[in-house]
Amino acid sequence: MTIELSALYIFMLAAFTGYEIISRVPVLLHTPLMSGSNFVHGIVVVGAMIALLGAETFMQQLIGFIAVAMAAGNAAGGYVVTERTLEMFNKSKGDK
Repeated sequence: MTIELSALYIFMLAAFTGYEIISRVPVLLHTPLMSGSNFVHGIVVVGAMIALLGAETFMQQLIGFIAVAMAAGNAAGGYVVTERTLEMFNKSKGDK
């Protein structure tokens, strides 16, 4: 019971801290900040895969699969956002 409560406490503390940090970032910096942290999404994918490997029951495997799929989508979305942001700063062919 103690392990579950400490894990819940850590999760809640991380969620609160993340919200407080991101809420103080100016709107203009959100996209560059998130695109610059794409490596974190890769770490999340690896962590979800490791958790999936340790799954024993069907429910754990299902949750692990969903976690891997969502983490992979998050990583791919981060790179798409980065690409779109970089395209905004490229000069168009007519603007030489």
